[in-house]
Amino acid sequence: MKLPGTGSKHVGQGYSPQRTGAFLAVLVAAVILFVTSSRASVQAPSTHPEEATHHTPLAGEAYSTAMFGKNVSIPARDRENILSLTLGANFYTPGVGGNNALPIAALYVRHRWDKWWARSVVGVFVNEVDVARSMGKLQLLGHLENNTVPFADTTVEKGEEVKSSSVIWGSVSGWLGAGVRIPMGPFQADNDLRLQLFYQGGYFYDKRTDDTGAHVVLPPDTFFQGLRARARYDGLRRNIMELPHEGWASGGDLELTFRDTWSDSAFGSHVYRKSDTETYLKLSGYLIGAAGIPWLSERHRFVGYLHGGVTPMGKLDRFSAFRAGGGPFPNETDDLYRLPYPGALLNDFPVSDYVVGTVEYRYEILFFLYLHLRATLAWGANRPDYTDSDGLRLKLDSADGRAYSIGLTTGFFQDSQLYLEYAYDDKLLRNGTSGSSIMLLWSKSF
Repeated sequence: MKLPGTGSKHVGQGYSPQRTGAFLAVLVAAVILFVTSSRASVQAPSTHPEEATHHTPLAGEAYSTAMFGKNVSIPARDRENILSLTLGANFYTPGVGGNNALPIAALYVRHRWDKWWARSVVGVFVNEVDVARSMGKLQLLGHLENNTVPFADTTVEKGEEVKSSSVIWGSVSGWLGAGVRIPMGPFQADNDLRLQLFYQGGYFYDKRTDDTGAHVVLPPDTFFQGLRARARYDGLRRNIMELPHEGWASGGDLELTFRDTWSDSAFGSHVYRKSDTETYLKLSGYLIGAAGIPWLSERHRFVGYLHGGVTPMGKLDRFSAFRAGGGPFPNETDDLYRLPYPGALLNDFPVSDYVVGTVEYRYEILFFLYLHLRATLAWGANRPDYTDSDGLRLKLDSADGRAYSIGLTTGFFQDSQLYLEYAYDDKLLRNGTSGSSIMLLWSKSF
């Protein structure tokens, strides 16, 4: 029996000192919490002899056990070089933006040579590729990405599509830069500290559809350029299903973007001025921690996710907003920055000046079967509101939301993995209307 884990893969307010201060306060408090919890992760032994000696199998390690009267032996696994395919679907009730079901498909590749490293996530219309050339701790870096979905993007009001908001838009960009990479404990394939600086250049396009409202004025297609800075620290130890087991990870992103050719844009009576949206600065960060629960065995884990973002300069519009999305919770080191909100469409929920936190209790039923119970809170997540008398006004109103989800992660046949999740959102995704979703994902490593 062989059940190793797989590499899973796959808008208009200005600067607010109060909101920024609250975000920083929450982030600092969370740092203290997770550092403290990680230091305190040495647990008192369980009173049950079997539980006291239980050891959760960790990613990449060889593991042997007896189960259902049979001996199970899992060999050590190279986590530096991964090729995996993820297929699945999301189902929504009531629908979100006219969607009751959406397919999910992505090919994930990561490979490390002596001095070269490459990673790519291929999703047909949305793709990203990273490459690095190492010279000691110094790295030369390249990044390519595109978001070129050829279908109309519409926004949601009370769970229904706003037809007049229909727009086809996308972007293609490339980054060149340099940085340093320093291996960190516990010195697994994904444990390091990375500081990176990029120059980015790209192209943005948009166009109307047959449903686009008469009052909508779109900005022109344009080249854009700017600077990006990234910091990444990953000190997480992961279990056999590549889920965080102990330790913590954090990171931050700075994006300064200038649009070369720009203009005012209008959605109904609300106008985005060129002077406000042509140049903008976005700051975002995340903190993820995993630790044991005192007096309980390794089967019981506490995991926390905190994501936040602010816009100190300029205003974000529909096309430059931060993007939250559904899909599995981020566990892979280069995916930890991704902002998760259970039950959302994939990468299709625009927000600005936000804090989103998730608390998870996870229980190891069997060495390859894990139960997740999560509660997610979004605070100050500014999102589009379409409530003007003409039926179409794009602005970002502050809204709080809560989502509750339960999931199962399990090893499956032929070195594959299944993930099943049910999520309930109280109001945020459907503008005041509650709803549910079910997600099923299958990942296969090769």
